Amino acid sequence: MNALTTLCNHSHTIDFNCHHHFSASWNPNWPKLLSIPHPRNRRLTSSLLIETVEGQVAADSEQTPPSVARRLILLRHAKSSWEDPSLKDHDRPLSGKGQADAVEISHKLQQLGWIPQLILSSNALRTRQTLKTMQQQVKGFLEAEVHYFPSFYSIAAMDGQTAEHLQHIICNYSRDDILTIMCMGHNRGWEEAASMLTGASIELKTCNAALLETTGKSWDEAFALAGLGGWKLQGIVKPS
Repeated sequence: MNALTTLCNHSHTIDFNCHHHFSASWNPNWPKLLSIPHPRNRRLTSSLLIETVEGQVAADSEQTPPSVARRLILLRHAKSSWEDPSLKDHDRPLSGKGQADAVEISHKLQQLGWIPQLILSSNALRTRQTLKTMQQQVKGFLEAEVHYFPSFYSIAAMDGQTAEHLQHIICNYSRDDILTIMCMGHNRGWEEAASMLTGASIELKTCNAALLETTGKSWDEAFALAGLGGWKLQGIVKPS
């Protein structure tokens, strides 16, 4: 049993037959993700060819960089408090349970080596407090570049639009040298996005993180090549 399976509470195996409101099958109503030209169509630069000892041909370092693994963490905020009914939904803080779960999830992601270099988050109070708690626990989360988006709060309530919106924001705010990105937000959008990108039916309870991976020379290429259903689900990390 590897570390990922242990820390994810055996959540690496997804039940594709669970009676969830998402389907692993293709839905024609889902929006098409943005696309870029396939790398086959790019214009190759000329490079010096060198004959190797084995008689094979090798190209010099002027070739474009190889594809690399790109990792996406989709984290739903920790549990919020309902003690003050006068508060707007956007302004509800974390509960005591939510704070404890945020502490635990930060350490589990650290142990797995899934520390983001870029964090894109909803600006709702419970989401910002989830991140603040994680930053207080693990230095790597504090060192990451962070951006807050009001749209992450609103888009999550709109059917089938979160995956496309996340792609748009990620590709606009990322750089090619950033290999791990965490997006923090709300249901139902975060479950929808994880399900659409992987092709699996994924449930994300509060403070659950879906770990997705694909490859690409850039984030644009990663989304274009993986499309809907092409991201590999590495696991779902949950608090105890």
